[in-house]
Amino acid sequence: MVQGKLNEQAKGVFIIAATPFTDEGALDLYSIDSLTDFYLGCGVHGFTLLGMMGEAHKLTAEESLTVVTRVIARAQGRQVIVGASHAGLENVRRLAHEAMVAGAAGVMVAPPQGLKGDDGVYNYYAQVFKELGPDIPVVYQDYPQTTGVYLAPSVFERLVDDFKQLVMLKHEDAPGLAKLTRVREGEKKPGRRRVSILVGNGGLYYPQEMQRGADGAMTGFAWPEMLVQVYDLFAAGKSSEAEDLFDLYLPLVRHEQQPSIGLALRKEVLFRRGAIRSPKQRVPGSSLTATDRAELDSLTARLERRLAAAGRPSRIAAE
Repeated sequence: MVQGKLNEQAKGVFIIAATPFTDEGALDLYSIDSLTDFYLGCGVHGFTLLGMMGEAHKLTAEESLTVVTRVIARAQGRQVIVGASHAGLENVRRLAHEAMVAGAAGVMVAPPQGLKGDDGVYNYYAQVFKELGPDIPVVYQDYPQTTGVYLAPSVFERLVDDFKQLVMLKHEDAPGLAKLTRVREGEKKPGRRRVSILVGNGGLYYPQEMQRGADGAMTGFAWPEMLVQVYDLFAAGKSSEAEDLFDLYLPLVRHEQQPSIGLALRKEVLFRRGAIRSPKQRVPGSSLTATDRAELDSLTARLERRLAAAGRPSRIAAE
């Protein structure tokens, strides 16, 4: 995918990038570069920065822009989406415009916690679109497990109909397969746009979501090459082969989804694979126990064995 503004045809794997820090908690510029190169080596089609798993809330405004400009400069033309969610609309507007000036393809906005009712959701995004203007493509981040805000398919349809800058749904409701189907069915109505849908939740429901009409994944699973290969197989009409490949990684997909230590596990894997120099999170953050690390050792070794048995070359370490 080439640089340019995000649109409804976006597809593939937009990796939710981790934010690397040093052991002392400083932003690690060297590891931002090496992690970007690692993701490119895994074949990702685009990047999503400053997401909820990217510790965006721990960054200063200056640091956020540093991450954005550095990745865009190194992304080899891949589109970059920037998370611009914030409790204050002025902060959303400012970061969104700064990101677009820096070369971002679009921005992602989640509803603020505590938003109530269908009208509350619609009216909030109407304000967002007014503040951002018609020229900034927007991704609706639907992650009610964190925000506590439920997006009804009918409300999303109203937003799509009324605001052309809404070009993508980041679908992370769980269980959410029925919602995905409802949105795709609704797009068949005369005059309604079909928007891009990329799915998250660590890829936990990835094959079924692809079968129901998703256009790819937007998540941060620490083996991004699996996400890319599964997408490629579905795109080639090889859904059974895609599910077989996904099944090899499923124990680690599931393991990484633990609410309390999921990010710690993800960063530990990226550290072990040589993508970042330290697995540290900026405080406050979670950490792994000796037992956690031993479990990860066992699961990783099992993955290597299963990949070898399936005749697939192991890429546990970054190349």
